[in-house]
Amino acid sequence: MKEIIKLNAKNLSLLPKEVKTPAYDRTKIKAGIVHIGIGGFHRSHEAYYVDKLLEQGSADWGICGVALLDIDRRIFDTLVNQDGLYTLMITEPDGTLNARVIGSIIECLFAPSDPEAVLEKMANPDIKIITLTITEGGYNFDAATGEFQITEPAIQWDLNNHKNPKTVFGYLSQALKLRRDRGISGLTIQSCDNIQKNGHVIKKMLLSYVKEAEPGLISWIEKHVTFPDSMVDRITPVTTLSDIENLKNVYGIDDAWPVVCEPFIQWVIEDNYSNGRPEWESVGVQFVHDVSPYEKMKISLLNAGHSLLGFSGSLYGCNTIDETVRIPLFGSFLREFMDIEVTPVLGEVEGINIEDYKDSLIQRFGNKNIKDKLSRICLESSAKIPKFLLPTIMEQLERGGEIKRSVLVIAAWCRYLELADTKGHDYEIEDKMGVVLRTEALASISDDPLAFLKIETIFNDLTRSKRFVDTYLLIMNSIRKNGIAETIRNLNQIVD
Repeated sequence: MKEIIKLNAKNLSLLPKEVKTPAYDRTKIKAGIVHIGIGGFHRSHEAYYVDKLLEQGSADWGICGVALLDIDRRIFDTLVNQDGLYTLMITEPDGTLNARVIGSIIECLFAPSDPEAVLEKMANPDIKIITLTITEGGYNFDAATGEFQITEPAIQWDLNNHKNPKTVFGYLSQALKLRRDRGISGLTIQSCDNIQKNGHVIKKMLLSYVKEAEPGLISWIEKHVTFPDSMVDRITPVTTLSDIENLKNVYGIDDAWPVVCEPFIQWVIEDNYSNGRPEWESVGVQFVHDVSPYEKMKISLLNAGHSLLGFSGSLYGCNTIDETVRIPLFGSFLREFMDIEVTPVLGEVEGINIEDYKDSLIQRFGNKNIKDKLSRICLESSAKIPKFLLPTIMEQLERGGEIKRSVLVIAAWCRYLELADTKGHDYEIEDKMGVVLRTEALASISDDPLAFLKIETIFNDLTRSKRFVDTYLLIMNSIRKNGIAETIRNLNQIVD
């Protein structure tokens, strides 16, 4: 029977030789980065890159991970109990599993228990960069207008409780104020979330908050803080109990929260740092002048493609992305969507062959060993669809291009909401706007066929487009009457 070894610092030398472990002395690493949101994606992506960098001797760029929300207690406790260590399980398409212990998170803080410690850490002169993975919904903007939602209860709390904040905006504003008041240099705030122009977005949202909370701080931020855009990419499904058991069975490692990911990884960053940066280019990061074409390509193809498979696959009874895309009907439909409706709006992306990129996406989605659940893909879609899919529809409407495949995704989303918690569809709607979404989706069945599309915070004034509305109604009626598969098969007949 294989000996099971608990993952922590003192046991690193006991791990199997085929498992790569930190080749640097973690006790000599200094934190130069504070990262907010220490979930799976950060640990498969940025923390992985930093781990590789630390192996090259860059000892000033360790990560202090911040668990921001009460629901982050378990991941915080897990990392503390494992001395910040965790196993990255890289799963190849052929089933090969490569395990690597990541050591770049050298400190963890739990914001709800000790907000002062988090603020002091962010204000520490050693910290040069604050990075974020707070999900699309964490930026607190109205999806239709793009404006900051100042009336949100958590935001109002922060405005009245400066030293005990709850949101990322409360923490950032107070930390920056401390740096200014103490004569400490500025830093870089870097989003690692799937939002186009994510640097611009976090800057706009933060300044909107600061305007209300600390208006005298705005000019200092404008002068001393930068917000580079970046494009991040690595499919990272939610870790399951079977993943934890698999790690024990294959390598004998007892890791309470390993991270599973695909081999592919990409990070494209605007080279715009105010107080120095790691030499990430030495470990494969691409620095460019303008990230926009890369962001648009990835979000419009990969993320929108995920939503397409998520809704249509769920309606068909599938459970994972790989299961859905390997059904020829859905795989072909995805490729048509990418070729006919997305590619025409992308333009040229320097250094990228779009056809090869699309080929690679189909292969990545089909990786049988990345069991990316459709339920994960479909959650918080009210924050995703306006960024991932609606821009493609708007551009195609303007240029007279095809939209029916994109519109089918919207109709499938509505049907997904309608069927939630009914026989054969025992999933929950996990979305900040869940109640509104479900209410309007159900209302569109009998009351107003356009009720769902009239959620202005998502669709803005899209109902003013007769072409869009007519296409949507034809497809919606077919999905309800004939199901998702028949609708996809006959889409060219349903919509001329």
